[in-house]
Amino acid sequence: VQLQASGGGLVQAGGSLTLSCTASGRTYSNAIGWFRQAPGRERDFVSAITWSAGASYYADSVKGRFTIARDISKNTVYLQMDSLKPEDTAVYYCAARTRMRDIRNKGSYAYWGQGTQVTVSS
Repeated sequence: VQLQASGGGLVQAGGSLTLSCTASGRTYSNAIGWFRQAPGRERDFVSAITWSAGASYYADSVKGRFTIARDISKNTVYLQMDSLKPEDTAVYYCAARTRMRDIRNKGSYAYWGQGTQVTVSS
């Protein structure tokens, strides 16, 4: 699976951004997750969605502000980020899960995109 993430940028606090992750390749994936990593910190789970049922999952820190969605026809997952805060600043990565493991655990994901920078100014 190859993953192409896009949509990052610089935004003021309270603003919005939409990230996209497009998957290609022959290997089957059952879910796409978004993770983020700030300088000096671990890569943390943000959100995920299953391809078949569209079941969505969120970290507590983004629940109510971020919305994940998928477009099966385009093999693309979107992460709509509203009410952004400076603490949301990080490199955001999308990843593909190919086995039925804990969807919130980065170890469950075999394929990763290149990352896109999101910077929220105060």
